[in-house]
This record gives sequence, C-alpha cells and structure tokens, in this order.
Amino acid sequence: MADADPDNGRVRGGRSIRFRLLAIALLPTLVILPLLLFVTMARWETKFDALLISKVNGDLTIAHQYLSRILENTGEHLNALTGSIAFQDAVTRDGDTALPAYLEDNRKRLGLDFLLLVDRTGKVIAPPQPQGGRSIRPDWPVLVSAFAGEAKTAIDIFSNAELQAISPDLAARARLELVPTPNAVATDRSTETRGMVVHSASPVLVAGFGEAALVGGILLNQNLVFIDTINDLVYREASLPEGSQGTATLFLDDVRVSTNVRLFEGKRALGTRVSAAVRSRVLGEGRVWLDSAFVVNDWYVSAYEPISDSFGKRVGMLYVGFLEAPFSRAKTETIIGILVAFLVVTIASVPIFLRWARAIFKPLERMTSTITKVEAGDLGARSGLQDASDEIGRVAFHLDSLLDQLQQRDRELRRWNDELNDRVAERTHELELANRQLEATTKQLIMSEKLAAIGEITAGVAHEINNPIAVMQGNLDVVRSVLGDRADDLTTELRLIDEQIHRVNQIVTKLLQFAKPEEYAGYVERTMAANVISDCLPLVQHLLNKSEIAVEREDRATRLVLMNRTELQQVLVNLIVNAIHAMPGGGTLRLTSADEELGERVGIGIHVTDTGIGMTEDVLSRIFDPFFTTKQCEGTGLGLSISQTLITRQGGTLKAESVPGKGTRFSIWLPEAN
Repeated sequence: MADADPDNGRVRGGRSIRFRLLAIALLPTLVILPLLLFVTMARWETKFDALLISKVNGDLTIAHQYLSRILENTGEHLNALTGSIAFQDAVTRDGDTALPAYLEDNRKRLGLDFLLLVDRTGKVIAPPQPQGGRSIRPDWPVLVSAFAGEAKTAIDIFSNAELQAISPDLAARARLELVPTPNAVATDRSTETRGMVVHSASPVLVAGFGEAALVGGILLNQNLVFIDTINDLVYREASLPEGSQGTATLFLDDVRVSTNVRLFEGKRALGTRVSAAVRSRVLGEGRVWLDSAFVVNDWYVSAYEPISDSFGKRVGMLYVGFLEAPFSRAKTETIIGILVAFLVVTIASVPIFLRWARAIFKPLERMTSTITKVEAGDLGARSGLQDASDEIGRVAFHLDSLLDQLQQRDRELRRWNDELNDRVAERTHELELANRQLEATTKQLIMSEKLAAIGEITAGVAHEINNPIAVMQGNLDVVRSVLGDRADDLTTELRLIDEQIHRVNQIVTKLLQFAKPEEYAGYVERTMAANVISDCLPLVQHLLNKSEIAVEREDRATRLVLMNRTELQQVLVNLIVNAIHAMPGGGTLRLTSADEELGERVGIGIHVTDTGIGMTEDVLSRIFDPFFTTKQCEGTGLGLSISQTLITRQGGTLKAESVPGKGTRFSIWLPEAN
C-alpha cells in the first residue's frame, strides 16, 4: 500500500500493508511466545534445582538425626547399665571373672566396640589388663563430666596410640591408606591412623576403687553397618528415579573413613578425600554445604555438615547425596522436548497464519492496483472480487460500485462538456464565462463525489473493523474442527489463543463497563455448579497436598444458576479452606451439588462437608458475624460474612450445621437461572 501526498496529489512510498499483516500474524508466534517460553523455562529450571537442593537438605536432616540418635542411645544404654542391679551385683561379686564377663556380654549386646571401667586417672579397672595395664586419657570431657557426677556422650578423635591402648583390633580397623583424589587439598600424608569414636561415660562407685566411670564407645571408621543404615534410611527403594543412586559418608577431617561411595564396582572409596571447595566451606568456615559437588569420580547433589568433638573443634563431616546426572539428563530432555514441540507447533501454525494474512492482503493489493489504474485514466478498471463475502470483499464491492458511479458521472460530464463546446461559437464570451463556471462546478462535483466515496468506504471499514476478533475466534474453531483429534496435541497453544482473544474481549468489556457503567452494573452469568467446583480445587490443591485429606465429589446438579462466576468461586474457596483448616489431622472433604427446591422455589444446592473438629452451638451461632473468627490472629473474621452477603444478594441462602468432634456442613442454595 502507499500513502497519498496532499500537497501534490502524488503517491509517496510507505510500508506495505503486507508486511504489517505478516508482522501481526507472526509476531506472537515467533517473538512473544519464544520470549515467554524462555522466561518460563528459566524459572522452571531454577525451581527444579531448588527442589533438588531442598531434597538433599531433608536427606541430611535424616542422617543427622540418626547420628544424634546413636549418641543418645550410647549414653542411655550406659546409664541404664550402671543403674542396673545386675551391674551392681557384678561389681560387688567375688571373683576376677564376674565383672569382665558381664562387661563383655553387655558390650556385645549393646553393639559397642569397647566397654571399660576406669578410675580417675584413666586406668582401666576392668576387664583385667595385661602387665603394665592400659589407660585412656583422663582429660576427655566425657570422663571429666562423669567424675563430676553427670553422664555425657560425645564424638572424639582417638590417636592410633590411644586406640592401641584400648584394643589393637580397633587401631588396625582405623588405619586407612589415603587414595589420591582429584580436587582435594594437597597432603604429604599417606595413611590415616586416627579413629572417630562415639564414646560415653557414666559415673559409678566400685568397691575397693571408689569413684569410677563406665566408658563405652563405637569406632566409626569402616563401620559399614552404621553408614549403610543411614543410606537405607535416607534413600529407600524407589525414592530416587531410575539411574540415580544415593550415597552417605562419614569423614574424619577430609578423609572418607566410612562410606558406600564406590571407587569401582565392589570397592568402597575408603581413604579418598573431599574436594578443596567443600573442605574450605564446611571444615574451614563451619557452614553447611548444599550444592553440587564432585564426589570421587562423578557429580552429586550433595549436602555436607561439620561434626565437632567434645572440645568444640570441627573434626569431620557427615555427607549424603545422590547422582546429579539422571536429573540433569531429565531436565535437558524436558527442555529439548518442549523446544521441539514448540518448533513443531510453530512450523505447523505459521503456514496457517500466512494463509490468513494472504486472504487479507491479496484483496487489498487488488483494490490498490484498481485505484492506481483509475488514477492513470483507466476508468473501466475493477477489483472483480464478487465472490468474497467477508468485510474486505464487501469493501471491494462498494469500491467497484463507486467506480461504476464515477464512470457514469464522467460520461455524463463529458457529454455535457461537448454540448457546451458546441455553443462556444455562438456565444463565445458568455459561454467562456459559463464554461469557466461549469468547469469550476464540475471540479467541485468530482471532488464532492470522491469525498463522498472515501467517506462511505471509511464508514464501512469503521463499521466492520469491530468484527476481526469474532473472525479470529471463528477461524480458530474451524482449525479445531479441521484438526479433529489432532487438536489435542495443540491443546496448550489453542488454549493460549483462546485466552488472548478472551483477554481482548475482556478489555473491550471493561472499556464498555467504564464508558457505560449503567449497562453493566451487577454483571452476572449462567453458571454450572460442577464447573465452578472444578475451578476451585486447583486453587486449594497446595493446601490439600500438605494434609492427609481425601476429596470426594458428587455432581448431580443439572440446573444453571444466575450469579457472577468469580463471586461464587470466591465463596466456595472460602468454605473449602475453612474445611481444610478444620481437619489438621486429616479427614474427608466432600463436595456435592444437586437440584433442590426451597419451598416453592426451584434451584440447586451446593454442600461442603468436612469430618473435622466441628463447632459448638455458641460458635455456630456467631460464624456469620463480621470480624468473628476462631483462628486467633490468622483470620479477619470477614470471609463467611462476605460469602453470605454474596449469596443473599443473588436471592440464595448460606447455612451451616456442625457437631463437635464429627464435622461441619455448609449448604448453599441458589435459585435456578430463568
């Protein structure tokens, strides 16, 4: 298309309507939708990663609780043992074998690696020691606390000599050859001989020795039962997707002393070390690590927390994590799948949009060509769009009709001009004057006719321009009809187009409501109760997911009600949320709708029933009072009052029935839409 220059009547170049229509057709699909898709995928990826971190944090909490329980159980078992009559009998019984045998039996029963009776100097009283005896450090805080009269349990690091003094077997079990590990801090050490020990001390009086302490402990180095139990608790079967696996590890300093991480099939990664980044964060700064980390030979979604000894020094770490690769692969496959689907939909829809645009700009180009020919002097030129039945076709028909009239007028004017020319010779002066007047009149008439034609075309376009939205919606329905069952593959895209068309209609409606409020006051619509209930459930699904509440529905209503859909949804959401809050321990939420009569009036009833705590008669009589609430500081007390007002305004009723301890039932009755 081109624009007319009012100064010289010539046509100056401009942007073609073809490109404008193509931009209108393709901009949403090729620009706006990709941007929205990119933003949505970016937000989804962030949420996905946050969900993995949240899961591994929960896994670490379970592992921490298990380790804490080990400490508690060790202390409780020793306290129970020292307070038992059997222990007192064994201590006071004559003979050198009674107490040692008793301690050995209970050590095995309690799953301890050692169980010793020591005096204030740390010397072992029982079991009997070889010549020279053996002793443990008397300055351990657990021993100091025990001799102060209070039992205590802690995790401490025992040197190889201290383990050797207790048991050579423990010293041998604690020894680990260090394995060179990528990303770990450089070290000159080749072995780890220290042991991480959970030990507990409980005060006791021993005849002949006076004050003593019963000391028992568990060596965590290579304690596979301990670490596998944590792994089984945290990562039960089917708790992770196929291809992923969960692992747990106990570190002494930065060395894996107990783990189910594999170096290769069948060999655990004992003696490998943690990465420098994790060591700096957890052991150096004392902070919990919740992020991806390189574990031995692969990337894991990992959680590390520091372990402190009885002196308050960070001496190790507790780790849980799971393979990141399956989740990354699933995330990548999802993104690729969405992109491929988007490209397929785009490739399929762009030709449709181009065809629609062509159906618009082709007739316009023909009309432009016709006008150009007429301007060049071909008054017989016509667009010839006789078969078109849309708005542009009718405009083309009007243009051809106007050109017919213009051509007819031109013939008449030319005939009149010839007659006037014949009279010029007879009355030259008068005819010249008359001819000048006639030419002026002719020019004026032509201009008036052109202006009238342009005005009529403009009026027609203005009148018909309001219909494109309806045409778009109709063509969209045609697309659905043509696609048939294949339209299910484009449900999301077609729904988005429906929503945008609905959005435009809503904008127009809102503008009309603003311009003519008296015509739109009290806007209501015919509504099916089952549809409104279905719309409400997604809005409260996040609350249902947090509770053990079963939802039952029974939709038997066949009548329609005349009420603003949003207002009815507001009432139902308020009642459902109240029902969920009334069932903190779980229960059943029942939603029913049925045709009902209230006296001689015909309508429908909607019932929201819960099996919650119920209400007393006193509370039930006041629940519809403004600002009355049973939720303390959590509610405004206006929800039920507003709900009753919305229902009453439509000629309906909102009532409640409740039995304490059994539940509550709210009943809505609305008249049928006539």
